[in-house]
Amino acid sequence: MRGAAVLLLGALTLSGCMPAALTPLRSPEARISSAALFEPERFAGDWHVVQSGVAGCSGAQHWTWDGQGAYQVSGTDCAGAQKPLDDRVVLTGPGGRLAARRAYEGEPIFVLWVDQDYRIAALGTPSGRWGVILSRQSPARPDLLSAAREVMDFNGYDLARLQ
Repeated sequence: MRGAAVLLLGALTLSGCMPAALTPLRSPEARISSAALFEPERFAGDWHVVQSGVAGCSGAQHWTWDGQGAYQVSGTDCAGAQKPLDDRVVLTGPGGRLAARRAYEGEPIFVLWVDQDYRIAALGTPSGRWGVILSRQSPARPDLLSAAREVMDFNGYDLARLQ
């Protein structure tokens, strides 16, 4: 009997160490779309993380286009937790649909929107586990940031959780 109590106490202690289930940043019932007129070569370059679902996550990302369907991406990954980003991101479909092996929690990446001059972009996942707004300049222009937030809202993201 004493052994069973020790096992139960051990299991309860370990359960307290388990990470809490992540609450998606977007409603799973909401429709999601990607940028129909996405031009991969124009997306290449330096971006600043201006808002994400990870409190306090900031930094820069560098996207190098190889001209054959993939980027080498480095910098800060704000998906799940702030961590280093160094991965190959492959264009998987039209409209800015991308995939990475390790980066961005290994989830499909949708470029939800990018402005006409590629100054700001909204990225997210169909699952809603993460979302981010990237800007070429930091801080982002207020009008462009407002437009990117509207796109995130349209795609079901909880704007109160994007910081």
